[in-house]
Amino acid sequence: MSGELVQILEGNTFVVSDARGDIEASLTDPTGLFSFDTRFLSEWILTIDGKRLNALSTDDLQYFETRFFLVPGTGTVYVDSKLSVIRQRSVGEGFHEVITILNHDEEPVDLEVRLSAGNDFADLFEVKDALKKKGIYENRVEDGRLVLAYHRDTFRRETWISATAPASIDKGGLTFSAHVEPHGEWKTELDIAAVSASWGEDVGPTGARGKKRASGMARGLDKWLERAPRLECDWDPLKLIYQRSLVDLAALRFSTRTMPGQSLPAAGLPWFMTMFGRDSIFTSLQALPFTPELAATTLMALGERQGSRVDDFRDEDPGRICHEMRYGEMTAFEERPHSPYYGCADATALYVVLLDEYELWTGDRKLVRDLEYEARAALRWIDEYADLQGNGYVWYKRRNEKTGLENQCWKDSWDSISYRDGRLPGFPRATCELQGYAYDAKMRAARLAREIWRDPAFADDLEKQAADLKRRFNRDFWVEDDEYFALALDTEGKQVDSLSSNNGHLLWSGIVDKSKAKAVARHLMGPRLWSGWGVRTLAEGEARYNPIGYHVGTVWPFDNSFIAWGLRRYGFKEEAAEIAAGILDAAAFFLGRLPEAFGGYERGVTKYPVQYPTACSPQAWSTGAPLLFLRTMLGLEPYGDHLVVDPALPVGLGHIALLDIPGRWGRIDAFGRGRVDVDKKQSLRRQLGAPARGAGKRRR
Repeated sequence: MSGELVQILEGNTFVVSDARGDIEASLTDPTGLFSFDTRFLSEWILTIDGKRLNALSTDDLQYFETRFFLVPGTGTVYVDSKLSVIRQRSVGEGFHEVITILNHDEEPVDLEVRLSAGNDFADLFEVKDALKKKGIYENRVEDGRLVLAYHRDTFRRETWISATAPASIDKGGLTFSAHVEPHGEWKTELDIAAVSASWGEDVGPTGARGKKRASGMARGLDKWLERAPRLECDWDPLKLIYQRSLVDLAALRFSTRTMPGQSLPAAGLPWFMTMFGRDSIFTSLQALPFTPELAATTLMALGERQGSRVDDFRDEDPGRICHEMRYGEMTAFEERPHSPYYGCADATALYVVLLDEYELWTGDRKLVRDLEYEARAALRWIDEYADLQGNGYVWYKRRNEKTGLENQCWKDSWDSISYRDGRLPGFPRATCELQGYAYDAKMRAARLAREIWRDPAFADDLEKQAADLKRRFNRDFWVEDDEYFALALDTEGKQVDSLSSNNGHLLWSGIVDKSKAKAVARHLMGPRLWSGWGVRTLAEGEARYNPIGYHVGTVWPFDNSFIAWGLRRYGFKEEAAEIAAGILDAAAFFLGRLPEAFGGYERGVTKYPVQYPTACSPQAWSTGAPLLFLRTMLGLEPYGDHLVVDPALPVGLGHIALLDIPGRWGRIDAFGRGRVDVDKKQSLRRQLGAPARGAGKRRR
């Protein structure tokens, strides 16, 4: 399928179609109706008298509902049709569709309306990797509906299709005989239900619930928006960006089967509509001042699935926080390890970071006490299982060599970790930000141990461990000649010496010595990393730098939001405002919705940010980035039962007011006015000569 795609989603279920509302998917095409990692509809084509329709426009009603305005083909360039068609669709655990045909002529008309239906029941991994099915298909007509079915041993999936208007149903679709009076209309409603059963469960519909479900989702969205802080500002695009972020975050909410009614963020459409440890934690951190309930559910859901044994297939260890949970066929038959899969080296430390940050904002000590066991198990994992080299650092190396993840940091593409000359290090690898997260987890856990768990001896021990880690890290990772932190250490303890955006995460974690922070900030805002739109993942001039390479030169909004938070932590609040201004300018070009990543081209070269070709959108931690930028620009930090406000906003934003910020203080307002002249700072930096490409001695 090519051309413009239209997508609606709710939780783990989403529908992706063309601009006509039709679905015509191939094995490698992420279009169709998907639910819990299975495609339940790969063909859904509307014809009138055997002809496809033309799209006039699409009305994006809500994230879960859309409307297509169509006309039959007339055979001429100028469309002067006597018929028009409105196709309204809302998603639930399946979808509900209303088709209305309007006759604008003075004569009645008789039409054959056909909906062709088919399905490949592809597992999402099969779509990504172009793999073939191993089970048996069966289409049948029963009880006045079309049933598309697939089974493989005890794994069964079915799609049930029914209509309100009388129809002739065959194994390939539904045909209606429509008589439409002059200036009249003909209508039918269709329910497409995604039906799941596996491991011996009874088959039963979870299905679409039509108008009632759509109405309930609309009311739920209204309540979600009402609970969030209210934004007032002089720069109108920021209002759109904020609203888009809140709505997309609502769309990406996902309830696990063990915690119905409670939501955590799914990672992103189309490939990642499920629980991801790292992504859910980062997004919950970004959204804490706005929707703290996401963090609570994330902590409970991930704690529920925390590793309990050594399992090489799943890269599982006791105490390790899971990376990804899947429900499709390949996972059910252990052709993929995602039930859940634990192959990430950062989520475990970040879990402890989120637990502490959540308590700082909400004062919810009960949850901290309830999750004490999980937090202590996570800390033990850092010391006992992550230290693969026995030198006190966090390392990763997959044990599942066939289907496990090779790179288990957030930059998880194959070429993301490289020396400055382009060589790739062997495994295990110790990337720099993992050490920062471990340091931060120990420091935060020390506070929880002393103040809530009432274990001062444990707190003292954690602080000693953290201090030792910080001392060794600033010695072993520091690239002395060029004054930045190496991307990683290799198996021999040598520096993987590329300059990367990971330095910003180190500031956020607090592991950077104050004496080194100014040099780090100078590199982050220098021309090799700073594009004008944001900080690149890999510096220009490194051998593998590519402005449209996934983790080797693109700009990631999520990455930049934590870099800005890190700059604020070390007192570089004007630089943090500069990053916020660049990413928010980009968001305005993307109509308020930041993609997963965009091109790292110099801003002077392009008048607009260049879209990365396969970026997820909406994507949870990109959706959360504007929320974290609001926090960093306003300087919001919890301090006991109070909220500190220390604004540093770009001049172009003018006045900002964030009203009714929730927290342990109840609700409070924050105000700020733009005083940071971003353009002047950039001009001054150029005049003073920030570190240029190739500056300093190059160690080989």
